[in-house]
This record gives sequence, C-alpha cells and structure tokens, in this order.
Amino acid sequence: MTRYELRCRECGKTWGNQPRSICDDCFSPLEVTYDYDAVRAHLTRERIAQRPPNMWRYAELLPLPENYHPSLPVGFTPLVSAPNLGKQLGAKRLCIKNDAVCLPTLSFKDRVVAVALANARSFGFDTVACSSTGNLANSVAAQAAREGFKAWIFIPADLEPAKILGTQVYGARLVPIAGSYDQVNRLCSQIADEHRWGFVNVNLRPYYAEGSKTVGFEIAEQLGWRLPDNIVVPMAGGSLITKIKKAFDELVQLGLVDAKPVKFFGAQATGCSPISTAVKAGESEFQPQRPATIARSLAIGNPADGHYAIKAITKSGGWAEDVADTELVESIQLLAETEGIFTETAGGVTVGTARKLYQQGRISPEETTVLCITGNGLKTTDALAGSYETASAILPKLTAFESYLRDAVETQETVEV
Repeated sequence: MTRYELRCRECGKTWGNQPRSICDDCFSPLEVTYDYDAVRAHLTRERIAQRPPNMWRYAELLPLPENYHPSLPVGFTPLVSAPNLGKQLGAKRLCIKNDAVCLPTLSFKDRVVAVALANARSFGFDTVACSSTGNLANSVAAQAAREGFKAWIFIPADLEPAKILGTQVYGARLVPIAGSYDQVNRLCSQIADEHRWGFVNVNLRPYYAEGSKTVGFEIAEQLGWRLPDNIVVPMAGGSLITKIKKAFDELVQLGLVDAKPVKFFGAQATGCSPISTAVKAGESEFQPQRPATIARSLAIGNPADGHYAIKAITKSGGWAEDVADTELVESIQLLAETEGIFTETAGGVTVGTARKLYQQGRISPEETTVLCITGNGLKTTDALAGSYETASAILPKLTAFESYLRDAVETQETVEV
C-alpha cells in the first residue's frame, strides 16, 4: 500500500486517499492507517531529535501529501511539572501538557487544522470550512488566512464573545446558527454534500483527527521517551483521547518507547457528559444529551467518537468524571494561582476532574500523571465575570499606599481568623 491510506474502523475496507469520512459499505468512520514497516525503517529517536521543535518532527506518522512543506511551526508545547497544583490535589508526580500556548491561536486545535489544510490543498479545495464550538473556528480562520484559502465558519450563536471575535479578525465568513453544536454539525454535513468545500471535521475528518496524535508523541518524548502512568483528557467529540492512545500505541509498535500500561481518564462538564455518564454506568454506548454548561468548547451532546472514547477509557482501566460549572470555575482559578497557567473552561473541567480522581483513589499520588490543558483562558474570560472586585484607585503618594497596605493586612488577618 501507499505510505498511508483510509481504512474503515469496523469492516477494514480500504479507501485510498480522498476527502471522505464514512465507509459506504458499513457506514462506520474511516481513519488513517500507515505502512508501519516503512516508518520503522526511517524514524528513530535520534532523527526526531535533529528536527525543529514542532509537530512536524513526527511527519512519518502524519497523513501529509508527498513533498509537503509546512509554513507554521505548530505544536511542541511545554510539558511542565506542576508541584504546587500537585500539593492541592494530593499528587507527587503531576505534569501539565500546556496547549494553551499552541501556535497560532492558543489551543490544541491548531494541530488538527494544520494537518487538515495540508490535505485540503492536495485535494484541490480552494475553500475550507468547519462546524465549531470556538477553538476550531479560530484555528481554521487563522490558518486559512495564512495559506490563502477562503473560509466559512459555522458556530452556535451563543459562543463566547472572545472566540467569535477571534474568528472574525482573520476575515473568515462567520455563520452563527440558532441551535446547538450538534445541529450546526448536521447542517455542515449537508452543505458538504452540496458544495466542493473542504470541511475539516466532516469530509477531511480522518486526516484532521490525526493531528491530535502529536500531543501524545510530544508527551512521550518530553518524558524522556517514556509513557506516563495516567493521562487526563477533556472530551467533547471524544477524538483527542482516542488519538493520544493511538499515538502511544504507535510509539510502542515502532520501538520508540517501551510498552507499559497507561490509564486514560476522560473529563467532561456535568451539563454535557454523555461519555462520562456511560462510563460510570458501565455502558459501552452513550446516550446523547442536550448541552447545558458554560464549557461551550466541550458542549457536544452527540460525540462523534464517543463509542471509541468509552472503549479507550474502559480497556485501559481508566475512568471518566464530570464537574459542575461552579467546580470548573474554581479549578480555573486553582490552576492559575498554583502554576501560573490561565486555562479556558475546558481546562477547568480537566483540573476539576483530576481532583475528583485523586479523591476517589483512582490515581495514585506516586504515579506520573499528565493533565491536558487544551486552550487558553483569554478565550473564555466571561466565565470569570464577577469573580473579582476592582480596587479603588489610590493617590500616587507613599502615605496613601501605606494606608492601603494597612487595610490590606487587616483584611487578610480577618479572613484568616
């Protein structure tokens, strides 16, 4: 076979390389599969280390057209130790994979869009599009502008203002829809049948999804080519957690890391938790839900990869949890105050879920655990509206500051008592 091709996840039929996401024979999703023998002969730790620090260092494990030359250094975001947060959660070996600083639009969606647009170009599309809960909209708009595509972005009308602005600024055509993300996505599937556009999460979805693997590749490399014991991943459509698992499996298969058990833990908001609800009930299938949460980037009630996310979690011996909106806001503040990382609402869900997992004893304090922070808090500042008081201005005089300082100390002492 060629270096990579599409294959049905259920019946195994191959479909070559084309803009499609569903098998016509059994109506199951397609995914990219690779000639791993060819990859093994070419890809080594030493060769990877010689390459620039971005997601393209793993090019052999991405569906990239022949002679593709990326123009953006996306990925290779920091994996940082989180000792202060660890003390609060009861963890001794806690790390944060921080895609809140991913180039160019401060979320992990930059990874998937970069791969999707590489294929959009090779398939001859001049217009790209997506349905989005926010981060994907930002990334498609930004990268389309850089790569010279026309862009159409379809969103639920109630998205966070910062994410709407963060799409419009790049010149994309924004189409707000009076409905949920699931309704927006259905509309996009219909539009994709009528217009020759590259919808990154519809007809380009198998290629797009492979970009998420680079989160897993980087974690393993940044841990010294070792796999963690546990990983906690926010879930919307459920693709990210399954692709990180695929990344770890591929590294083991290629001999780049030693095999070891890794437990996968999924995180959702209680107001939209079809996957975690199924896992906690011991079910292999989820029931769709109507979203009701401020974590709009996770508000997908009918997750496309929900079945596979449940499978990845349960087969690994992991678990799934969900947190209320009040808990996720507290967790945003906790991460910021302990580690200096400002995450969006999805990250609050991840941190809040991790807290529960440690409290339940599902994760051992001694184990190496990675929390995936997938987006920047500057995108969802409205979630913190009203959380902080604005201090009155003081005169630019030392006496005024000394008085202010005395009041501050007295207030702190009162709070501590």
